[in-house]
Amino acid sequence: MSNYLYEEETYKIIGALMEVHKNLGKGFSEIVYKDAFEYELNKINFFFEREKEYLVHYKDVILNHKFYADFVVLDKIIIEIKSVNSFDDKHISQCINYLHVSGHRLAILVNFNKTSLEYKRIIK
Repeated sequence: MSNYLYEEETYKIIGALMEVHKNLGKGFSEIVYKDAFEYELNKINFFFEREKEYLVHYKDVILNHKFYADFVVLDKIIIEIKSVNSFDDKHISQCINYLHVSGHRLAILVNFNKTSLEYKRIIK
């Protein structure tokens, strides 16, 4: 039995993210890392949606504000890519909001702006 949610899929996704970091290192803007990650996802043949739009439902209406997750991989894992000095509470809150509006259970917050790839699993 798996020790954590989507263990096998997460292992492959993090491997793809590490491949991007190994080849690009730190210092690029987020869009560069997103483009490279998209390449790696295609290479491992993982289905994904990029900039996936989510609506916010409130009571009987849909609010004007929408959320856009960087990637939704295999229709169940949200990937949020950053290139920042360090994660802060707003990055974690962003992932929690994505999980809430999407109904998914796992988000991976990734930071490429470090000597080694930094990532955090966020589970709902």
